[in-house]
Amino acid sequence: MINNDFYNIILAFFTAFAITFLTIPVIIKIAKAKKLFDFPDKRKIHVRNIPTLGGLAIFLGFVFAMTFFTKFIYCYHLQYVTSSLIIISVIGIKDDVIGLSPIKKAIGQIFAASIVVIWGDLRIVSFYNIFGIMELPYVISVTFSIFTILVIINAYNLIDGINGLAASMGIIASIAFGTMFFLTGINYQQSILAFSLAGALFGFLKFNITPAKIFMGDTGSMVVGFIISFLSIEFLELNNTKESIIFSRFSIPLIAMSFMFLPLYDLVRVFCIRLLNNRSPFKADQNHLHHMLLKLGLSHTFSTFVLSLFACLLITLALTFHKYGNYKVGLILLSTCLIFTVILYLLVKRNGKTTLNGK
Repeated sequence: MINNDFYNIILAFFTAFAITFLTIPVIIKIAKAKKLFDFPDKRKIHVRNIPTLGGLAIFLGFVFAMTFFTKFIYCYHLQYVTSSLIIISVIGIKDDVIGLSPIKKAIGQIFAASIVVIWGDLRIVSFYNIFGIMELPYVISVTFSIFTILVIINAYNLIDGINGLAASMGIIASIAFGTMFFLTGINYQQSILAFSLAGALFGFLKFNITPAKIFMGDTGSMVVGFIISFLSIEFLELNNTKESIIFSRFSIPLIAMSFMFLPLYDLVRVFCIRLLNNRSPFKADQNHLHHMLLKLGLSHTFSTFVLSLFACLLITLALTFHKYGNYKVGLILLSTCLIFTVILYLLVKRNGKTTLNGK
């Protein structure tokens, strides 16, 4: 028999979709009137002015669905999640409209993450025997949890480079988390949150596919990254306190990581390339995986499709081989990504462009 939580999940999805879908045309109109554009420059690959602040619509759609359909009594730290999301969205809006230095942006992200971790007490408390480590001391738990949130936020922020990609990665991760929360029967409230994000992103994606009418901007990518990071930590800790009916407890970290493995892998790979070239890891370039696909002549839409399929493949591999443990699953995921990268590199070197749009 289908319970009420299932209907709430469906209603939350469509509510977030509707609010985001109906809000974006208003934001586009205001952005054009006030000239709130993402202007082309030497480091960006788009060639025309595109309205930004699409992330504001994602934020509104998600928060409304979250507050309307979830029961805060069963998930007390949602009040801290809401507070943190407000901070993240304000930082993003300021960065999208007038610009914000990386240092100030990082300080704001740390403050938002600290609210959830310290006041909300949502922490990674165990390493699940990875490197022989189980329970973490409080200070290490807090520090590592905040660091994890920052990494995931910036992974989604940096992968937002072509039309539809960040939204697609967010949809894949949120549906994966939402489905796992529902199937394991551990916390349906988190499933509502995950599908609320998926609904909001679907509503945004209609306007972001080529030719893009609006970008999500830093507001959207940071909001998406923050929500995904919250869901991932919640997934870890709920499975730490109750044995999953699907997965072994000690396979949970790599299962959670697989849902967002591609953005995380691309973040680490690009940072390593920049550091090896004696450049700041935060200085933009054209070394992302999506840039490699564009250099091969693929369109934004097809590049997003290829990377989305690859992200789904990584999740499938993790779910298929989860019984082999974290080390082997991690090796499988990393090896698959490295092989994919090498293939793209060789194809670009043989047949691809050296730059995009002459930049």
